[in-house]
Amino acid sequence: MKIALYPGTFDPITNGHVDILERGIELFDRVIVTVAKNSSKSPIFDEEERVEMIREVIRERKYRNVLVESFDGLLIDFARKKRAVALIRGLRAISDFEYEFQMALINRKQEESINTVFLMPHEKYTYLNSSIVRELARLHGDFKAFVPTNVYRRLREKMGRR
Repeated sequence: MKIALYPGTFDPITNGHVDILERGIELFDRVIVTVAKNSSKSPIFDEEERVEMIREVIRERKYRNVLVESFDGLLIDFARKKRAVALIRGLRAISDFEYEFQMALINRKQEESINTVFLMPHEKYTYLNSSIVRELARLHGDFKAFVPTNVYRRLREKMGRR
């Protein structure tokens, strides 16, 4: 079974993330969405909330062979533990490439048997990221088209808008 990890902070998961996930599902037997505990960031949603939102998306869309787990520490160690053959990373624009390329090379140096697979989202999501969604929500802008329905509801609640 070919297992891939799709790591990220997912604060919150966006339709762009879901698009990359769907592309990964087509390529691998199992995809594990891995929610990072990133101490250098201050997420709006805690780890459990992010995991649950992603699980809700998976249930709603009836994705098979997709799991959601959180991890702490080195991604490559978690990948080894899960017997992953690949890491899925989304590339929206050239600006993403330098960082992602650097991380892929570091991961390869740590474990040559685990490949990084770069997937491009549909062009309608190339400008989209979680930071933009959070800022729109904070400023009471319209972000409904950018996130799954359950995420839209939770983010509005988090920002004090019912």
